[in-house]
Amino acid sequence: MIDMTAGGERADGEPLAGGMVNVGAVFRRGALVDRPAPHNAHALHAHLLALREQGFDAAPSPVRLTADGREQLTFIPGDVALPPFPRWVMTDTALESVGNLLRRLHEASATIAVDSRVEWPRDLADPEGGTMLCHNDVCPENVVFRDGRAAALIDFDLAAPGRPLWDVAMTARYWVPMLDPASATAFYPTGLDAPARLRMLADSYGLSPQERAELPGVIEQATGTCRAFVAGRVADGDPVYLQALAERGGWERWDRMQTWLAAHRETFTAALLN
Repeated sequence: MIDMTAGGERADGEPLAGGMVNVGAVFRRGALVDRPAPHNAHALHAHLLALREQGFDAAPSPVRLTADGREQLTFIPGDVALPPFPRWVMTDTALESVGNLLRRLHEASATIAVDSRVEWPRDLADPEGGTMLCHNDVCPENVVFRDGRAAALIDFDLAAPGRPLWDVAMTARYWVPMLDPASATAFYPTGLDAPARLRMLADSYGLSPQERAELPGVIEQATGTCRAFVAGRVADGDPVYLQALAERGGWERWDRMQTWLAAHRETFTAALLN
């Protein structure tokens, strides 16, 4: 996750704050963003170019790969929210625009064949797989806003084949958010109505009745995948994730979130279908 909000000036570029993976390694150099390249950069760049050919202009365009293992992409101007998230990024208008943008991405992605020979990241990938490349990490830090509306998506590093509904579920986790009240309070404005916002996201994306019925269960599945992702990072001794886990309530927080989701499954289903 990276933020397109510039920090202080440095000789090697303007550092871009935010995120947990590439902290301190992402820079803006004029009209370009310079950052560590993912292992599948060639395939990901081809996908980003294909998105643009399909008319989706709301993502960075790849420019080049460098000899030292970095990539350069076009810089997308706008506002990106960092936690704790300000109220402007959690308005109904903002949420609806995220649903619209995700639908546009999926409509373009559905026309692009996924190269099955590529080793796509499995970290947050749909365990059931799929024929469309999902973003998998549409969190507030990865959405560029202009005038209060979602204008572009950034950081496709975790993109992998999956179901469109999986991407919607992952997006709902961050934007509703699908968190128990105690967990949400640490990062989100108070007073957010989770069932109503989940319905709003489903409406703005355009989910079918069948997809709406399935969405709460897929959100629970996605939450389990996110927990496994964090567990893997912690097991590897990643200091960023070790610190975040300790500061955010440890595994008790994850237990609480998953229990809350299961307990409110019928409430969310009713909000989506009625």
